[in-house]
Amino acid sequence: MKKIKKVLLVTPPYHSGVVESAGVWLNVGFVYIAGSLRAAGYEPYIYDAMSHQHGYDEIENRIREIKPDVVATTAFTAEIVAALQVLKLSKEITPHIVTVIGNVHPTFCYQEILPAHHAYVDFIVRGEGEETLVELCHCLNAGDKPDKVRSLAFWQDGQVIVTPPRPMIQNLDALPTAWDLVDWPIYTYRAMANSRLAIVSSSRGCCQACTFCSQQLFWQKSWRGRSAENFVQELEYLRDRFGVNVVMISDETPTYARDRWEKILDLLRERKTGVKILMETRVDDIIRDKDIFWKYREAEVDHIYVGVESTSQKALDVFQKNIKVEDSLRALELINQHDIVSETSFVLGMPDDTPETIRQTLELAKFYNPDLAFFLAIAPWPYATIYQSLKDYIEVTDYSKYNLVEPVVKPVNMTREELTTELGKASRDFYFHKLQNLEKMSAKKQEFIVKVIHIITHNSYLAKAMQGIMPPEMKKIMEKLGNFHGGKASGHPAGKLHEI
Repeated sequence: MKKIKKVLLVTPPYHSGVVESAGVWLNVGFVYIAGSLRAAGYEPYIYDAMSHQHGYDEIENRIREIKPDVVATTAFTAEIVAALQVLKLSKEITPHIVTVIGNVHPTFCYQEILPAHHAYVDFIVRGEGEETLVELCHCLNAGDKPDKVRSLAFWQDGQVIVTPPRPMIQNLDALPTAWDLVDWPIYTYRAMANSRLAIVSSSRGCCQACTFCSQQLFWQKSWRGRSAENFVQELEYLRDRFGVNVVMISDETPTYARDRWEKILDLLRERKTGVKILMETRVDDIIRDKDIFWKYREAEVDHIYVGVESTSQKALDVFQKNIKVEDSLRALELINQHDIVSETSFVLGMPDDTPETIRQTLELAKFYNPDLAFFLAIAPWPYATIYQSLKDYIEVTDYSKYNLVEPVVKPVNMTREELTTELGKASRDFYFHKLQNLEKMSAKKQEFIVKVIHIITHNSYLAKAMQGIMPPEMKKIMEKLGNFHGGKASGHPAGKLHEI
């Protein structure tokens, strides 16, 4: 067997118009994996085919050009079909190439993937990939048996082989990175002019028990944080070396350890990094931090997403969110009071949902008053806790549709088509309401909301719903703001004029 030297890390060409509408986002996991491979003596390449809007022809050309010994890709559930196609294509180009796939869906669904796709899926990395992929390459180069490598799944002698899990990486500060391999010019945040966007991890893990989510399962309800100094130094490095001026923190709960998080805020304030921060966290952490929330603003935290998920306490309890309805309202009020952009989402399309319950959620969403709200269709990941209670209502088995946009669950009293229509109406009516109340916002938020609604109506999965049934009043407001002419975008913002 040829010795492994070159490793191509490639994102699958999957698009749903959700996150991509807000900008072009980096796969930060590849930065760490490439760093670990290079530190171990390998030659990694990061190829973000998804962000480049490349298809399989371009991916084939890149594989032929680089001639990698290993092609590794990544997949959450909606990406898995495209990711498997990348590996199939790799084997068709070079049959002896080693193919690897990781991330949340393969980590849990290897028993489904390998029997059907082992002809072109050599190895599945379960859990964190930095140590596992390096050890696998070492093992193959030594001609050793891969069953000695922890956290793998692979097909051998007509069966799935699963190796014992490896401990999670504890010292995140020590992980090498490969930021220089990133194709920086393509990464931008559409809501901010002249932006260069980085996705950065300050911690790993989630200790919650949300029944519809994958993160607490993937991280085994654990949490580890980088030191405050290490994290802030990285932001300064990205600013000085690559011109990064806006950062999305990729963590589920960067605020989990209050002392550490407050130290991060203090360092950002003291060093005046000039880097705007986009982040998500939990409602209860926002409320916990009410006495230091002024530090968020001074640290240039510009945009906070909190997962409200429902305005019904019954639904929150089903989702095991471990929060109260009134807490969500308090958290959003606190974010708004400090003139930070507030964003949330509502998970709908449960079996007992009706047009009336969705409209009730819309009205409460208006009352909660986030700057951005997204009305999403429940996607029961096959490994999530909630899957068993929803499986009898699932009408779609094509995983590429499990993207929170296209309903795959049929409510008892609605068709999926009716659900799609109602979700679209909820989005349209919510943002029409925001425009009607624009004068109540700060100048900063007025500019942001107009810009984002322009993005949503033209670059997101909501474009059809927002434009196809846009009421005349909304068109008039948009025309007045200078964003529309006859219901179509002029391309020029008004005046001076987001996992969206």
